[in-house]
Amino acid sequence: MALPELNQTATQARLSSLSQPEGGCLAGARHAALSRVQTTGLPGRRDEYWKYTQPDTLVQAVAPEASVFHHDEEPMFGGFDRLKIVFVDGVFDESASDDLELEGVRIDRISDISNQDIHWAKDLYGVLEARGQSPVARPLAALNTAFAREGVAIHVTGKPSKPINLIYMHKSEKSDVMLHHVIRVDPGASATILENGPAASRFNKCTEIDIADGASLHLICAQGRDHERRAATHMFARLGKETTFKSFTLTVNGVLTRNETVVELLGDNAVAHVSGACVGDGDFHHDDTVFVTHDAVNCESRQVFKKVLRNGATGVFQGKILVKNKAQKTDGYQISQALMLDDDSQFLAKPELEIYADDVVCSHGSTSGAIDENALFYLRSRGIPNDAATDLLTLAFLGEAVDEIEDQEIATDIVERLENWLIRRR
Repeated sequence: MALPELNQTATQARLSSLSQPEGGCLAGARHAALSRVQTTGLPGRRDEYWKYTQPDTLVQAVAPEASVFHHDEEPMFGGFDRLKIVFVDGVFDESASDDLELEGVRIDRISDISNQDIHWAKDLYGVLEARGQSPVARPLAALNTAFAREGVAIHVTGKPSKPINLIYMHKSEKSDVMLHHVIRVDPGASATILENGPAASRFNKCTEIDIADGASLHLICAQGRDHERRAATHMFARLGKETTFKSFTLTVNGVLTRNETVVELLGDNAVAHVSGACVGDGDFHHDDTVFVTHDAVNCESRQVFKKVLRNGATGVFQGKILVKNKAQKTDGYQISQALMLDDDSQFLAKPELEIYADDVVCSHGSTSGAIDENALFYLRSRGIPNDAATDLLTLAFLGEAVDEIEDQEIATDIVERLENWLIRRR
């Protein structure tokens, strides 16, 4: 089917502004991804899964400029012992990064792998992204696979003694960045990966995760606080038997953020928890789009997303649980909620269940509303000022999402930062 003329023009303009890395073991995946983009075109306003979020600034040939946000806070996760991998406007910063050697894990750069003929990442790069294109096309992810020049390949073979921290720094107001990560966790292995920073004026990130039988992975991401940044992130995860995958994303500020997550539970007794919390103010549009597929017996999934919105901010949640006919004993839970701190903000939600098995427990819910006036009155009657009481109720509202973080020290640090950010917004 031919693309609509407007879509075709936008796609051609974007593709003509980019150049593919040539040769190496990833070349086949990149060419296949480019073909997917050319076939589907980049997303437009009429696409079903983009009806709540205008993709124009994510697909235009030249990235909109974004001012760099300066602050005097301690860097996110700065108080934790971790292996740091730093990218500045998408370029690996060797001097700011730690040595990439850590017991229980092997880390390689995508730019180095691209020059090799043989590497384990060849069997994963672009593979899960391609699987995730059905039943819903995700052309920005395919664009990333086709053109990303940098990122990391993380092969977890044991149990590293500390988390791996991917740090994305933004220094140029005109930066337009694509990063692509592939993560493989061997049977019985486990790791924690931290991500933080705004990365660029416009950021396109794709992460492919393959978790083998009996393994676990915890992923915690704090998206940068630059007010004018734009980001489209994509995460594709494939889970084997008796695996655990937990992902949490925190977003504060940003003109436009679209986080897409695709999870496949393919092995019996697998567990996948995907959660997120965001705080938006004014010209802020935040979109979480999640697709979880149950294709094995006795698996559990949780989607927990909380958004706090004020001064005309917009929150979007599109979440689906698909239970295939052999996925008996499925336990699927999905909740998306928005706390509206004024009458100008809006929350747009599209929760979905599609079930073909008959022995399952699945539920979904989506609500939005204002601060509980009775709770607010109770706190104020105890001498707590209105602003402080509102902040306490806001933190309590976000709590269910933050509680999904496995590491309690990191969860506590995030809550404390949220509290400080709320105080500054008064």
